[in-house]
Formats: sequence, C-alpha cells, structure tokens
Amino acid sequence: MEPSQPKPKQPFIDALRRRRAELRESMSALELALASPAPEDQARWVERVHVALVELSADFRQHITITEGSDGLYHELLQTVPRLSGALARLTRDHAVITRQLDDLLGYATTPATNQVVDDVRDLGTALLGALVRHRQRGADLVYEAFHLDIGGET
Repeated sequence: MEPSQPKPKQPFIDALRRRRAELRESMSALELALASPAPEDQARWVERVHVALVELSADFRQHITITEGSDGLYHELLQTVPRLSGALARLTRDHAVITRQLDDLLGYATTPATNQVVDDVRDLGTALLGALVRHRQRGADLVYEAFHLDIGGET
C-alpha cells in the first residue's frame, strides 16, 4: 500500500461486498440452470437459463457501475494508487468482453430449444462463468494490492 494512502470509507466497502455477493449468487443460479437436466423439456430448460442470465446480466451491469462509475472504485484507485492503472485497464476490458458474452448468450438462449442449442448454451455459459470467476479473482487481488483489504463477498 502507498504511504498515507487512505482506505475507502466503510459504507463503500460494505456496498462493494454486497454487490460482489449478489454477483456470485447470480453466477451460482446460472451454473445450476446450466447443469439441470434438459432432455425432457428443452424449452423449459432454455427458459430457466434465460431467467438466470437476465439476473446475472443486471447484477454484472451494477458491478460495472460501482467499479467504473465516476465515484466508483476504479476512479478512486486511479487517484490513490496510479501504479495499478494497467490492472484497472484490464478489468475494464474484461467488463466489455463479459458484457458481450452475456448479451450474445441472452440472445441465443431465446431460440427454439434443440439438443444442439442446449449443448451450445451450456458451452457458452460455462465459458462465461469461467470469465466471471477470473474477473472476480483479479478484482479481489487488485483491491487487496491497493488497500490490503480482503473484500470477500461470499456471505
């Protein structure tokens, strides 16, 4: 941590942790939907996945707002720990990539259900979840490096 670098105010940290936990819950809901059996009612399976994706998309967009917004985490980090600008740029690029993945998958998870659609949605959904997990790990590492603060977010 930089000398005399202030830590974020506790209400901000609490909000960040809350958002992080909500995002993780949405990721879990998508994982459960993707893993559920599809053969008997593929249309219902696709609908369940779509509902989970809508929730995840909303939570991820809120995550972007709390991190990239004018009073968000990234702005504060750029002001207080400018040496982390490269890591912040990577996380911002992650946001764009993950948003595209979410939007593509949302569109695809509304097509008529077939065995191929189920397989494709599972593959794309699993790739999306992997990207989200890596993004969350990098974000937690960044906050820890900047403030020596474990933001957790799993409770």
